[in-house]
Amino acid sequence: MVISRRGVLFGSAGALGAASFSFPAPAIAGSEPIRIGCLAAITGPASAPTQGFNRGVNFAVDAINGAGGVKGRKIELVMRDTQGDPSKAVNATQELISQQKVHAIWGPLNSGEALATTPIMARAKIPNIHPCVVETLIDTSKFPNAFRMAPSNSQWDDAVRNYCLNILKVRKLAVIGDTTGYGVTAVGASVAAFKKDGAEVVYQANIDATQPDMTPDMLRMKNAGTEAIVVWTVSTGMEALMFNVRAAMNWDVPFVGHPSLSSGEIAGLVEKPENWKKVYAIGYKSCSYDGSGKLPPRSEELVARLTKGNIALNDTLLWWVAGGIDVIELFAKAIEVSGSTDAQGIIAHLNTLNKYPGYFGDYTFTPAQHNGYPTDEVVMSEASTAKNGTFALAPGYS
Repeated sequence: MVISRRGVLFGSAGALGAASFSFPAPAIAGSEPIRIGCLAAITGPASAPTQGFNRGVNFAVDAINGAGGVKGRKIELVMRDTQGDPSKAVNATQELISQQKVHAIWGPLNSGEALATTPIMARAKIPNIHPCVVETLIDTSKFPNAFRMAPSNSQWDDAVRNYCLNILKVRKLAVIGDTTGYGVTAVGASVAAFKKDGAEVVYQANIDATQPDMTPDMLRMKNAGTEAIVVWTVSTGMEALMFNVRAAMNWDVPFVGHPSLSSGEIAGLVEKPENWKKVYAIGYKSCSYDGSGKLPPRSEELVARLTKGNIALNDTLLWWVAGGIDVIELFAKAIEVSGSTDAQGIIAHLNTLNKYPGYFGDYTFTPAQHNGYPTDEVVMSEASTAKNGTFALAPGYS
């Protein structure tokens, strides 16, 4: 019987561990748990994505273990809170590899940390899947063990730039980010791409996400003639402060950028619901509903299953939860197919994936290409239209 993805996650007769393949596979030796290390900013200003990813990761692990595990071996998560700090992420990575003896690592979940940890994992040849967008984090020569299951920054950047220039039809941009490694890198790349396309970047800055007052920066943006503010940060607190200042200034300027602009946390941080209007965040077709409120069938099914499992979606993003589920399944399926927890077997299997049907998207990896997410799935969402972590498409899409 071929393993069903839905069976794996939701305990049907085809569940992982209870099913067998139609082709022989070597037995997975031993009964010790399959240990998956997780590097996640559980606390700190970059924690918003982690909360959603963790719900998906834990949901998938519970479902697979409840169905008997992977050929009888349970999955054990070894979670470490990096607090969004690259030095803490480095220490945690070294501990997971040398002391905890994990078989694979999920994360880190932001690029500033991944820039510091990816070379460490490469030297140890640990299979690694992450959602971090900085381009240099994926290099099959330097990091043959690392796979990206989310868009790269250039895919995000293209969607944002297309929306600003071709749909909003603005030419004068402010491009801002936080002071993390990710924020600095993303702002630099975004500014260069806008200028290459003939736009004028009238204001550029990296702002401390813990700064209590965004008024000075917002005033400088307005005085520079900004027609749209492009934002690259995962800090929902920083974003909500800017939305509130915009309202106080009575400035009708759109915000366009990072998916965190649509995080459910912002609803509790803005002073008035209308402060969240005219905000357009990176989104995905798989997590966007149509005019009648319908999601694609695969996502409709997932939301129903998560709701039945009492997994909250009202304060997070569906793609974060779906991505967490997909990562655990990708590792589990690689171990199932390769027949062992051997690192090279896991990596070799991931390199064979062709439009593998995840909930977040269809993943394709080859030995020469570890950017697995399809570009045509990346769209812009209307941030304040959240419904179960999904969104209406931003104005201007057909």
